[in-house]
Amino acid sequence: MKILLTNDDGYNAPGIQVLYETLRFDHEIVLIAPERERSAVSHSLTLHKPLRMNPIPLKGDDTGYIVTGTPSDCVKLGLFELFSTPPDLVISGINSGCNLGIDINYSGTVAAAREGALNGVFSMAVSIKQGKVVDFKGVSGFIATLVNTLHDDGLPFGTFLNINAPDLLLTDMRGIKITRQASKNLSRQFEKRVDPKNRPYYWYSTPNQGDGEPDTDVTALSQNHISITPIQCDITDYKTIAELKPLLYKTQISGLSP
Repeated sequence: MKILLTNDDGYNAPGIQVLYETLRFDHEIVLIAPERERSAVSHSLTLHKPLRMNPIPLKGDDTGYIVTGTPSDCVKLGLFELFSTPPDLVISGINSGCNLGIDINYSGTVAAAREGALNGVFSMAVSIKQGKVVDFKGVSGFIATLVNTLHDDGLPFGTFLNINAPDLLLTDMRGIKITRQASKNLSRQFEKRVDPKNRPYYWYSTPNQGDGEPDTDVTALSQNHISITPIQCDITDYKTIAELKPLLYKTQISGLSP
């Protein structure tokens, strides 16, 4: 299987390196990742300066690529510059730190998987909660099994998987939950500090990850399950389309009618 492997932690982060080592013996892997950490850049693209892509040596005789841009840049360059035919799979991760609920909107890890799905490639984002135990090796083995299990069945166009694992050894995790995206973990907090010149500055605070909503990614992780959430790229609110049509079709606004 041909796999494009990327992340937002940078090409030398332990998560992507361990996953690469796990997959490379059974699959054709192209590792293309940012040259430095690009966390929380969401789906941003580099438009106002040139992108540079440089080869780097990997284990054995393999070659990977580092990119001066974002995770989404990496996927675009990989798909259209490195592959003559589309890969079978895009994997983004393994990210150090979970990407759950509202935070999915900010995540560079998730955005890279979304970019793959937008281009019709089976894609997944993989993250592990930061804690005392971060089992990159165990979760890499789980992903290798999952890839072989799910790939032949595929996903609908524009849908990808967001996968999060708890901060435990794989053998201590309670199992898998198919979940929905939580909606109550939005952080509104900043930690205010004062520098040596008595000027205030701020650090963004991580939200409490225990939301209590049933069947969500946040709840599954808090109960030590691996969460797998199917995410759609199409964010249209179809219910509201149906509600707006009768209101606007009978109302003329500023001389215009729908």
